[in-house]
Parts: sequence; structure tokens; C-alpha cells
Amino acid sequence: MSEAERDGLDGDAGQQASEVVDGSAPAEGAAASARPPTPESKLAEVQAEAARTRDQLLRTAADFDNFRKRTRREIDDAQRRGRETTLKDLLPVFDNLERATLHADTASDVKSFAEGIRMVIRQFTDTLDRMGIKRVPAVGHPFDPTVHEAIQQIESTEHAAGVVMAEIQPGYVIGDYLVRAAQVVVSKGAPAAPAGSDAAN
Repeated sequence: MSEAERDGLDGDAGQQASEVVDGSAPAEGAAASARPPTPESKLAEVQAEAARTRDQLLRTAADFDNFRKRTRREIDDAQRRGRETTLKDLLPVFDNLERATLHADTASDVKSFAEGIRMVIRQFTDTLDRMGIKRVPAVGHPFDPTVHEAIQQIESTEHAAGVVMAEIQPGYVIGDYLVRAAQVVVSKGAPAAPAGSDAAN
């Protein structure tokens, strides 16, 4: 190869290199990336995003289900422990009541037997008090529909109208929560004077 031919080849190579450096030569990669996305590629992207979202939803649902089951177990355990504690507190009262019942037939002194029953009742009341359970005030108090259940109204000269004059069944509250309303008899007040009584006097 002659020196002139070599010079020509070197010149062509230098020109191609300068075109690549200057960016004047067409770049196939750049042209490919500049092409707009096809419907197929868009569909693939949407499907991939949908799969990721479905995955996240499934994981969230599984986490929530585990949380629900764990919470249910904790509530059940708390209720069971509460029942056990209540039973342990009330068992001594029941034991004493059972002893009193066993001695009822052989008791020679009715007064002492009655006093024993009253002691059991006091023990029961004290136990309820320690548990935060209070008896609803009834006799002598104004009728309160939030804690009282009126089963009868009777005229009374001893109690003003609207006042509880008798308790049929006691009620109980725990704090502000009503466990059972007290069944009571409410006074209607003094009976009305017969018509014409003033004129007769």
C-alpha cells in the first residue's frame, strides 16, 4: 500500500472519529430511546404496577387479619381473667352462705342464725365495694329513670310525689355504668281530699 493510500485511510478514520465526538454521526441507541412507547410496553408497565398493588393489598389484608385474631385472643384472655378474679372474690361469700344453710336445720337460736346471715350479706356488700360495684340508692331518694325502674306508683302521706318509697329489687352500678336498674315503688303523693270536704267543715 502506498503512502498516499495510507494517508487517505488515516484521514477517513479521523473524520469518522471526529463525527462521533462531535455528535454529528447518527446514534442508533439515542434514536431507539427517543422512540415513543408502544401500546404493548404501556400495557406491561400497567400490569406490573397492578401486580405490585395487589401484592401490597394482600400483605395488608394478611397483617390486618393477624391483628384481628391477636386482639380477639387478648380480649378473650382479659375476660377470662376478669371472671376468675370475680369468682375468687365471691367464693368466700358463697362458702359462708353454704355453711349457714347447712346449720339452718340444727340451729337452736333463730336470732343467732339471722345474725349469721346478716354477716354474710355484709361480707357480700364489702366484696362488691372492693370490686367497685355500688348499690343504687333507692328508698327516700327522688325517682331517677337512669337508675330506677318504676314498677308501681302508690299514694303515700309519708313520701312526697316522685320519691321512691320501696325497693323491690336492688340495682347496681360500676362507676357510671349501670349493671342493673333498681326496681322500685314510687310515691304519687298524698291522696287528694274528697270533693266538698271543705264545705262540710
